[in-house]
Amino acid sequence: MNILEIFGTDVFNESVMQQRLPKTVYKSLKKTIQSGTPLDIEVANVVASAMKDWAVEKGCTHYTHWFQPMTGVTAEKHDSFISPIGDGKVIMEFSGKELVKGEPDASSFPSGGLRATFEARGYTAWDPTSYAFIKGKTLCIPTAFCSYTGEALDKKTPLLRSMEALSTSAVRLLKLFGATDVTRVTANVGPEQEYFLVDRDMYAQRKDLIFTGRTLFGAPAPKGQELEDHYFGMIRTRVSEYMEDLDEQLWKLGICAKTKHNEVAPAQHEMAPIFDTTNIATDHNQLMMEIMKRTARRHNFKCLLHEKPFAGVNGSGKHNNWSISTNTGVNLLDPGKTPSENAQFLTFLVAVIKAVNDYQDLLRASVASAGNDHRLGANEAPPAIISIFLGDELNAIVEALADGHKYEDKGKVQMEIGVDVLPSFPKDSTDRNRTSPFAFTGNKFEFRMPGSKLSCAGPMTILNTIVAEVLDEFYDELSKSDDFQGALDDLIKRTISENKDIIFNGNGYSEEWPEEAERRGLLNLKATPDAVPVYLADKNVEVLSKHGVYTKVELESRVEILLEEYCKTINIEALTMVDMAKKDILPAVMTYIKELGETAATASSLGADVTVEKELISKLSSLSTAAYKALGELEEADAAASDITDVEEAARYYHDVVLVKMGELRAPADQMEALCGEKYWPYPTYEKLMFSASI
Repeated sequence: MNILEIFGTDVFNESVMQQRLPKTVYKSLKKTIQSGTPLDIEVANVVASAMKDWAVEKGCTHYTHWFQPMTGVTAEKHDSFISPIGDGKVIMEFSGKELVKGEPDASSFPSGGLRATFEARGYTAWDPTSYAFIKGKTLCIPTAFCSYTGEALDKKTPLLRSMEALSTSAVRLLKLFGATDVTRVTANVGPEQEYFLVDRDMYAQRKDLIFTGRTLFGAPAPKGQELEDHYFGMIRTRVSEYMEDLDEQLWKLGICAKTKHNEVAPAQHEMAPIFDTTNIATDHNQLMMEIMKRTARRHNFKCLLHEKPFAGVNGSGKHNNWSISTNTGVNLLDPGKTPSENAQFLTFLVAVIKAVNDYQDLLRASVASAGNDHRLGANEAPPAIISIFLGDELNAIVEALADGHKYEDKGKVQMEIGVDVLPSFPKDSTDRNRTSPFAFTGNKFEFRMPGSKLSCAGPMTILNTIVAEVLDEFYDELSKSDDFQGALDDLIKRTISENKDIIFNGNGYSEEWPEEAERRGLLNLKATPDAVPVYLADKNVEVLSKHGVYTKVELESRVEILLEEYCKTINIEALTMVDMAKKDILPAVMTYIKELGETAATASSLGADVTVEKELISKLSSLSTAAYKALGELEEADAAASDITDVEEAARYYHDVVLVKMGELRAPADQMEALCGEKYWPYPTYEKLMFSASI
């Protein structure tokens, strides 16, 4: 395999455009991509024709507007290129109108009350900043998705709006620093993707994995991740072959897959791409998750993207490495070495700190889901409390600024704002705090809270918007001052002083941290029903609507969608548990008890000691009774939930009652698994699921 030859071969990228488009058309399209100017329909017609010819030459018969509805996965409706010309013949056509706009049925996608079921019309609109690509025999055109009346029904539209808001606010502020050549600021992200690989045949025997993506029952294996031998360990041959296949598929699609390794838990792995513009990186990540699952089939694996597929071992996250850069090539979160860059860096750094502190509730809500609730706060993920890690050196600098003291580095270089604000600050002068939800890592922030199957779009939309808001506040203050340097000095010091409680460089896993966080006034929104409603707090509606990212109606719809999804997820899990316990687990245990009884009777008739058999029968009978009782209570609790009409009240009921009853059923079932003979237990155990790929 020659990487240079295959990379991007299935993408209608800039190189292909230059080869196939007339110069004037190419320049017009580039202008649209770079500055957002409207695309003329005649230009769109030429682009569509060239795109179709390229795709047909590569074996495509159909095209689709590839979009990201509120389901959390991608959607596509395929249309062929054929057009009848009479005499039973067809030609292959694709117009600019078809490229720019599509009309999928929107009635069955989640809308949160934005539209009635009978109102079917919805529109997809081409996002020319994200390259079209080929999947199978279909040309896929990345698009936004909106309703007939213009409301966003997807995750991409608000993301694009937030990127525009951030750019506008940042460019305006940078002009005060003399950066008059900056015309655009771009948010970039590099999402690290964690996942599990399990044997597909074993997966097919687990109803819980099939229906919910996680194991609802399962006793711990004798060995988990205690020895930490899987982390960065040798990649087994079968897994390595999967990873090589995955890399090739991703490279063909222009996705810069860079890193791959074993993660902490058995059967857990990670891959990470090189960062890209946020909307493109989001598209790539959605496509990557799809390809990960599709490629797994060829290797008889099942790729699990659930945040917590196995209890007792690490779950999976999607760590979003976020930065902002100018069209002139300056990373605004890179400390740099020159005085002007340092002052500029500090301004943007404290803007992010203030944004995270002011809108910690929104950031928490942006990663809320039933699956992620199981992961956050466990020993492999940050807690549900938002805090910022800066590292010792940078933290010492901001504390000195807040206290009005001069900071001295090891070389005794004194720091004053605007004049050597920072000493030489190497990118790796901070450690990587795995327990922090939001950590500065040299020239970017790593947002570690998103779950593994979550779209990057949600949290990045919020982060872009809240930073844009604070940049606007800074601009309003600084632009009114006659003494820019003095005003900047005061602004940075005051902002750090007022927001320093959000900065925490310690161990987020410690038992003391939640108490300390509460003393600092930090929020601890532990579960999805606590987090999601904060979208509708007045200050949050105001900031998101002010920047044109969400209207209040769009926010209300998303709250309803997210809470409904939570309710449906817990409901499906409860029904699956009931089905497994009734049809498989209890009958299996009863069969084992029966055989133990028969064995005991035979042994007793021969005068043998049957203490072991009797004790096992007694334990299993007691646990069966407890499980049966818990099963009935779970059924009742889940049935009662259906009578609750208010979605927020229903979500809280599912969390406070149904989820608790699920735990009460699981406990005796897992104990019975540990006591049952292996041949009697109806499902592959944790031991088999997590270690079969390593054999």
